[in-house]
Amino acid sequence: MTKPKKQAKEQAPNCLQCAYYHITWDVNFPHGCRAIGFKSKRRPQLDVLQNSGSSCLAFEQRQKPPNPGTSHP
Repeated sequence: MTKPKKQAKEQAPNCLQCAYYHITWDVNFPHGCRAIGFKSKRRPQLDVLQNSGSSCLAFEQRQKPPNPGTSHP
């Protein structure tokens, strides 16, 4: 018998990969979301899922910075 997967984890995008996620200077609320405009004690994806019942609609994949070790023509 297989264990059912937690649907909440499947639905929630990873904040660390989001363009709007940032670390704040607030020790009590170190995680922030620029798209929604709030700070949290935990990753914003969890607060969004808990409060709205659905995954974050503001998620946008973070662009990787260019590799400084490669030369560009």
